[in-house]
Amino acid sequence: MPDLSTHIKLIRSGEVVAFPTETVYGLGADAWNPSAIRKVFEVKGRPSDNPLIVHIANSEEVHNFADKVPDSAQRLMDGFWPGPLTIVLKKKPKVLDLITAGLDTVALRMPDHPLASEFISKTGPLVAPSANRSGKPSPTKAEHVRADFGDNFPVIDGGATEVGLESTVVDLTAEFPLILRPGIIGEEELGSVL
Repeated sequence: MPDLSTHIKLIRSGEVVAFPTETVYGLGADAWNPSAIRKVFEVKGRPSDNPLIVHIANSEEVHNFADKVPDSAQRLMDGFWPGPLTIVLKKKPKVLDLITAGLDTVALRMPDHPLASEFISKTGPLVAPSANRSGKPSPTKAEHVRADFGDNFPVIDGGATEVGLESTVVDLTAEFPLILRPGIIGEEELGSVL
């Protein structure tokens, strides 16, 4: 396993670090640091009205971001976390509007990758959109990240990602669960748990 100490220091000092998840590489920044989150938008060239997903290392962290955790969310967390599933819930007031694009909801995910788990458990929750410039393909290797952002960009190299497709996003804030972005976890699997 690569030494993460330099990358952990970078996150703590408000920098952006690319890291592997089981889906694609993410551009990680401290989820409680507004200037770090702004850097993610700048580096990626992402419009600020596009919400970010918060990546956590354990399901207890959900309670720091979500106002309520309904039974449906608990069932999905128990069934698919850690894994390629993002759950959208009503947010707590302290969650930064930068993350949610001013919406009253927050998207949360617990990645299933040993390096991601280790990294996030040391840094605390991270926002982490895919580590590519907006409009470019999502990166499944560290080389793809460097091709987009240059050889000196801080990347934790975890080899090729397993899934290679962004996480499924499910909104649980409406009357019925709604898939906002399809992924490897499909409607049938979600339905069988819900």
